[in-house]
Amino acid sequence: MAASMWQSYFSSSSLMGPSSHEGILRARLQLSPHSFACWNSRYMGSLRMHNSSRYPLANLTQFPRSKDCARVTCSATVSSGNISSVEKVDFKKLQNGSDIRGVAIAGVEGEPVNLTERVAEAIAEGFANWLVEKKKGDAARQLRVSVGHDSRISADILQAAVARGITRGGLGVVLYGLASTPAMFYSTVTDREDMFCPVDGSIMITASHLPYNRNGFKFFTSSGGLGKADISNILSRAADIYARLSNESVQASADSSSIKKVPFMDEYASSLVEAVRKGAGGLERPLEGFHIIVDAGNGAGGFFLGKVLVPLGASTSGSQFLEPDGMFPNHIPNPEDKEAMAAVKKAVLDNGADLGIIFDTDVDRAAAVDSNGNEMNRNGLIALIAAIILAEHPGTTIVTDSVTSDGLTDFIENKLGGKHHRFKRGYKNVIDEGIRLNSVGQECHLAIETSGHGALKENLWLDDGAYLMVKLLIKMAAAKAAGEGIGSKVLTDLIQDLQEAEVSAEIRLKIDQNHSDLGSGSFRDYGERILKHLESVTDSDPNLKKAPVNYEGVRVSAHGGWFLLRLSLHDPVLPLNIEGPSKAAVQKIAGVVHSVVKDYKALDLKALEKYL
Repeated sequence: MAASMWQSYFSSSSLMGPSSHEGILRARLQLSPHSFACWNSRYMGSLRMHNSSRYPLANLTQFPRSKDCARVTCSATVSSGNISSVEKVDFKKLQNGSDIRGVAIAGVEGEPVNLTERVAEAIAEGFANWLVEKKKGDAARQLRVSVGHDSRISADILQAAVARGITRGGLGVVLYGLASTPAMFYSTVTDREDMFCPVDGSIMITASHLPYNRNGFKFFTSSGGLGKADISNILSRAADIYARLSNESVQASADSSSIKKVPFMDEYASSLVEAVRKGAGGLERPLEGFHIIVDAGNGAGGFFLGKVLVPLGASTSGSQFLEPDGMFPNHIPNPEDKEAMAAVKKAVLDNGADLGIIFDTDVDRAAAVDSNGNEMNRNGLIALIAAIILAEHPGTTIVTDSVTSDGLTDFIENKLGGKHHRFKRGYKNVIDEGIRLNSVGQECHLAIETSGHGALKENLWLDDGAYLMVKLLIKMAAAKAAGEGIGSKVLTDLIQDLQEAEVSAEIRLKIDQNHSDLGSGSFRDYGERILKHLESVTDSDPNLKKAPVNYEGVRVSAHGGWFLLRLSLHDPVLPLNIEGPSKAAVQKIAGVVHSVVKDYKALDLKALEKYL
């Protein structure tokens, strides 16, 4: 049917015919003929002729995927053909902190593809070489790398390229198909030889909640996610490999004998089920009587319903957007997104559910909604998990990122009796700080960001949104078993003393890198100059109270609220966070910042001036 629709569409066009269109589209997608066939089989089934006028040829990559369209996985032996016409790629620009991210699909104006099959293959081979060097003591056996992906439309093509790169590097490949990021790390610490585990390294193909045309990679070993220095090393290796590949006429195929496929998500999901059963006192179906809704945002989180909640006895009617669809047609799969939270909130209220759970695309982030529609994300989610952890480990330290509220600090330290250690933004920064504190004798059991990234010591510091939700399920199930209450009120009651700011804002002040005010310096030099000036003004003003301990930017209390101005980790931007008890207070705080930075001509203040 897909083929006939394709032909019908082209026959109604003024162009030459199917072959001409295939060439145009293939060039636009930047795919090899074989990979294009995979893409075509997977996504052209979603063409709807009555809507063909809405989707001109230039935007064919934006077609939604039909619910009836079967998922087609490209073979790992795909050859990409001649490489002589490869364009130059700046591999350094693909680094995004401890991740790699790029544009994998053409079709968005101003966003040229830089994460091609060849680039992905070079990166995978670079990782293989890096891993061999790290595992020198295991030279007697072939090392293995697991590979998984989320629901993005470029997933199959990049997975095939990654498999080629790994096998070219002499390593074995274990393909998981659709998977979650936490499961990929879990494969490095799981002892299951029938699943070829533990693997020596792991690659997750994902770009989190970014738009459909993006994709990227996250890397793991049994020590956890790789850091920035490791990513830089791998990209440097990849650049050299890419240059070598560019001089070859034909791209070598992957060694199929070194590739295995296993349903590892079943193993990972079983571990979550057992964690709930154990936490609930050994009951086989501890969630019997609970109505829990899952919103997967068409990402990789749909497994949580059938493989976790159902075996535990929960009712799941009203769950939504479970089918993987890399066009994300319903809402952005992001627990920080207002539309996404509104969607799961509506589902909970419409269905009279006890709890709603929402995941991001690759399931390393999550949030929840209680039976009354109250959102438990950002500061609220941190407070909730902190309350559970501090009941288990009294007095422990909770590490968060830099933009958490003063109300959260008061809640953790004065209501729960814990310690709040506010650190730098970036989930890897937060998790590594939690690990570091333990190494120097300061007990820490939770490291969590306002974005929903959270890791627990008990879970090997795995950044896992599904496990955070498991902690909530355990609390609900245990409370019911003990006769202490039923439903999500048990959770809501835990954070009833959390004081949230009435008004909050995050404002991004962009630095014009071409402005003469930068002089000969970089945007980073310019930003640091602004922060130093702000710090000087703060120190001399008795109405402004600078945070005595601060690891990022300048954080100041004023007018009953606070602000934090910091320099972005990657972009020419000074993000400004403000919280206050009223709009008037936020206006005054914004005025304080404006008065300090207004003379820096390269700084775009239009976003800030809206609050004055």
